[in-house]
Amino acid sequence: MKKPFLSFVFFLATIAISARAQQKISIIPEPVSVKSGSGKFVINNNTAVYVISGGDSIIKIAKDFSEKFYQSSGIKLAVKNANVQPGVKNLIQFQKSNNKTIGREGYELSVSASSAIIKYNNAAGAFYAIQTLYQLLPNEVVSKVAVKNIQWTIPSVNIIDYPGFRWRGLMLDVARNFFTKAEVKQFIDEMIPYKYNILHLHLTDDEGWRIEIKSLPNLTKIGAYRGKRLGKWANTTVANPDEPKEYGGYYTHEDVQEIVQYAAERFVDVMPEIDVPGHSRAAVASYPELTCSSNKMTVYDGVKYVNWPVAVKETMLCPGKEITYSFIDKVVTEVAQLFPFEYIHMGGDECAKNFWEASDSVQQLIKREGLKGISEVQSYFSKRVEKIVESHGKKFMGWNEIIDGGLPPSAAVMAYRDESWGVEATMQKHDVVMTPLQYTYLDYFQSDSLVDPPVYDKLRLNQTYKFNPVPSGADAAFIMGGQGNLWTEQVPNMRTAQFMLWPRSLAIAESVWSPNDKKNWLHFTEKVEYAFARFDIAKVKYSRGMFDAIITAKKDASGKLMPVIETELPDIDVYYSLNESNPDEYYPKYTAPFSLPDDVATIKVVTYRKGKQVGKQINVPVEELGKRVVE
Repeated sequence: MKKPFLSFVFFLATIAISARAQQKISIIPEPVSVKSGSGKFVINNNTAVYVISGGDSIIKIAKDFSEKFYQSSGIKLAVKNANVQPGVKNLIQFQKSNNKTIGREGYELSVSASSAIIKYNNAAGAFYAIQTLYQLLPNEVVSKVAVKNIQWTIPSVNIIDYPGFRWRGLMLDVARNFFTKAEVKQFIDEMIPYKYNILHLHLTDDEGWRIEIKSLPNLTKIGAYRGKRLGKWANTTVANPDEPKEYGGYYTHEDVQEIVQYAAERFVDVMPEIDVPGHSRAAVASYPELTCSSNKMTVYDGVKYVNWPVAVKETMLCPGKEITYSFIDKVVTEVAQLFPFEYIHMGGDECAKNFWEASDSVQQLIKREGLKGISEVQSYFSKRVEKIVESHGKKFMGWNEIIDGGLPPSAAVMAYRDESWGVEATMQKHDVVMTPLQYTYLDYFQSDSLVDPPVYDKLRLNQTYKFNPVPSGADAAFIMGGQGNLWTEQVPNMRTAQFMLWPRSLAIAESVWSPNDKKNWLHFTEKVEYAFARFDIAKVKYSRGMFDAIITAKKDASGKLMPVIETELPDIDVYYSLNESNPDEYYPKYTAPFSLPDDVATIKVVTYRKGKQVGKQINVPVEELGKRVVE
């Protein structure tokens, strides 16, 4: 007879725990102002959603919220386009604001025991208020199926919020590895909760051309496909000319229109990138006359062929041929019609100019145009491309190399090599999107190269969180904002993309939305752990690298190696072994560097917090440790 009673007590305790847990206010990106109140608002079957003002766009936002909430809760919220009668409670209310401070994308959210009131100047503000409302609800709100036996409460709070920057972007490279239309939509769905508003699609590169250009059919017939490779990047066999081209894909005009519309409904603009004149091997494989030589090209399939800054094989368009500019005009004509966004990104990065130097047509160009050698060839190219882009009613943007030799008159710069390039562009009074690789390159590994897929470099979460879109010396008036970039040479599928994006994209989101004085590393990491619980429910893959040990070394006075072990978080304990066994919390605790005995072959390290393992075990051979000596 006791078992039913105990089950009932356990059921009540579960509800109580869930209710307490959801009271935690954890919002990413951090709002401008958050003031907690007392009590909570309970959403139930009697809750109604009132749209007081804003028209069809607000009604759609309200209905979308109702439908999404129904999916996770089983509660259908009635949406009413009507004024609220006196005395009516238990409601979520949308109404216009008269607060000019919050601007076009800002909002006010006031939650009490009887209501949740959303105020906005434009529909975008209402949409972002809903993203915040979702984060105030229990984590189960992200479930794809209805969750029973839970109280759907929102803590009482008053929030005033608006973005620090108008450009809050993520870049997805769909050229190196192809992502389907459905996966691009999924990418959009996963970025919008954190108030990103720009999706930068890197559509073309050496490894593939991903957008249909009807006037140039070979770009997708030939350029969109390559030999299938399943192993390690840049460790593949040279393509056999006769092997089937099985891997690839591209977006038709209809696909692009569908993606753009899907994004627009979620207040995301899509910026296309056509990367020229470098990174154009897929294009020149399709149309060989675009190169400066007669060498036959194939779409790049992963074999290493560049030893930067000198190209071993040609990958670039020829700036000395008029056919190149006719080609670009045809491409831009169709791209401009497909993407309503004001900018077209035209690349401009990493042009190894050794093939240009050997080209008669480029040397003739230098002489004909009075250029000061090869250094001004790319500037000449960029200025001509800018005119083509502007002739189709769009603005020209390029990577920071377009600064070399002189910027095109109206060009916007995406500064990625380091912050100094962006600073220089603002000094020349050009608009800038900051995306320095030292903070925002999301393809870099985020823990230890021994446990994470090794790429070019490391970028841990705490370093990403230091990103400030307005670096010292920049003219802030010309900084549009910032973005994170996910290059996909070594990102073969969506699950890997998620792992690389999260949680570092949470850090970038806070850097481009929240006031800089509201950023707090320890508070942010608490919010990240709260987000992990949501990712688990939503089945989104993410990295727990912030819990992993950071292992370097130094040498003692006699030259012996001394492991130096640090952590990103202050409450992490590190345990280690020197005898090839796998350590746990009962092993020696690392407290300070010590000299390794001569017979040690491997130091194994693991992290714990409050008696629970939180990080991966990292096994560092002594030879590898020797490579990590920091003087």
